[in-house]
Amino acid sequence: MALRLADGTAWSEVLDRAVAAAPEAFSAPTDGLRTLHNLIEGDWRTVGTPATVRTPVDNTALVRLPRLDATAARAAVAHAAAVHRDWADTPLADRKARVVEALDALTAHRDLLALLLVWEIGKPWRLAAADVDRALDGVRWYVDEIDRMLADGREPLPGPVSNIASWNYPMSVLVHAELVQLLAGNAVIAKTPSQGGAVCLTVAHALLHRAGLPATLISGSGEELSEVLVRAPEVGAVAFVGGRSNGGKVAAALLDTDKRHFIEQEGLNAWGIWDFSRWDQLAAHLKKGFEYGKQRCTAYPRFVVQRNLVDQFLDMYLPVVRSVRFGHPLAVGDGWSAGDPLPELDFGPLISAAKADELRRKVDEAVRGGAVPLHRGRLDGAPFLDGQDTTAYVAPSVLLAPPGRSRLMHAEPFGPVDTIVVVDTTDELLAAMNASNGALVASLACDDEDEAAKLAMDVQAFKVGINKPRSRGDRQEPFGGRGASWKGAFVGGDLLVQAVTVGGADDRLYGNFPDRTALPPNV
Repeated sequence: MALRLADGTAWSEVLDRAVAAAPEAFSAPTDGLRTLHNLIEGDWRTVGTPATVRTPVDNTALVRLPRLDATAARAAVAHAAAVHRDWADTPLADRKARVVEALDALTAHRDLLALLLVWEIGKPWRLAAADVDRALDGVRWYVDEIDRMLADGREPLPGPVSNIASWNYPMSVLVHAELVQLLAGNAVIAKTPSQGGAVCLTVAHALLHRAGLPATLISGSGEELSEVLVRAPEVGAVAFVGGRSNGGKVAAALLDTDKRHFIEQEGLNAWGIWDFSRWDQLAAHLKKGFEYGKQRCTAYPRFVVQRNLVDQFLDMYLPVVRSVRFGHPLAVGDGWSAGDPLPELDFGPLISAAKADELRRKVDEAVRGGAVPLHRGRLDGAPFLDGQDTTAYVAPSVLLAPPGRSRLMHAEPFGPVDTIVVVDTTDELLAAMNASNGALVASLACDDEDEAAKLAMDVQAFKVGINKPRSRGDRQEPFGGRGASWKGAFVGGDLLVQAVTVGGADDRLYGNFPDRTALPPNV
């Protein structure tokens, strides 16, 4: 049966809604494409060299994104620093009122923001809507808690917070963080991710700007703008979310400074299986783990399995992998009508055809090196439109025993590819789970929870779940990483507000610092 786009979800219609919501942030069409503006020096401006942005959903052109050079970015940062001083002196009650005004406007456009994420980064509707909802609900919690969090005399930073985030969670990570930073009295600067989310972030920042919040939105090459957004003396703190390569460069650029920072990088999050029998329970967790094609920092791509449990694990696990649903996130059948739910998928495309091709090469490399392909899915039969470009889509794969020299042995694939390592002792279990020099999360499946708790003490992850996955967390839950997966202050709940404010002389933050690691209680 031929599929079609769900009514009202074509890109032209979604973009028209975005322009109607924030006309000041878009140019008139040229050669069929609109160009986004940058929010700099207190206004939306057309400066920058336009580059075409394509959707991973079907590789069609969406908009043009004008990339600033370092000179324009430097002027934007200087302006943000100037308005930061006024915002820092704004009474907390007034800051709260403006943030609530922005939240109300974002809530009114919730469905539009989610549809933009579907097209821009390929999230299925349910996950895109959840990204928006987590941002809005999370910030409302901070609005209720911020008086308590600042009651001990904490003050804003000496300059604005510079936010450099990856493309996978534009609302629940980037916009959420900005709004909390604003609540705490800081002006904010955000760099638009180069790979996706630009239109969603443009609309969101237009609504923040209308509410009187001092926000700057800059697009451009990370290599071109890093010196300004990371090292500019006016910047009070740097918040980075992304891969270890770019995160390492940011961390290196800060080594000779005392600038506040929190740098979240991926780790190879592992799930250990030892003396375990509750397979139905584990199956439910693993199916959910495929959401968004495992393109997130808290995904579990590595399973470390006790040898005498491998057969039972595979009996449970392989049917889960084969049940994963992926495809075009807006493709429906002829019987679909307005008001019906959009497709219920686990994931759509990867963020780009280039990333999909890179992941396929990593799988082929591992197999050539000796990994055993237990499952390699195909695109055949997935819900796509006739003639649709599918180059950004990758079906799930499962590899047993990737060779030590392969990239998949030591690095996170950031896609729907899982690797399984077989072990005979708990020492081998821990060594395999700690193969990447630190992780954000890990889990242990073990019937004896006391034994699991003992093993968890030696797992190099910030959070370790016992018979359940761990996530980034919301609201009061702290978040960070062990080893190379995190640099600087930890965040989440009170820790996020502490990270973007200054306390007294004895103010010592929790985090990973060059001279110490300080973990918060109960982590």
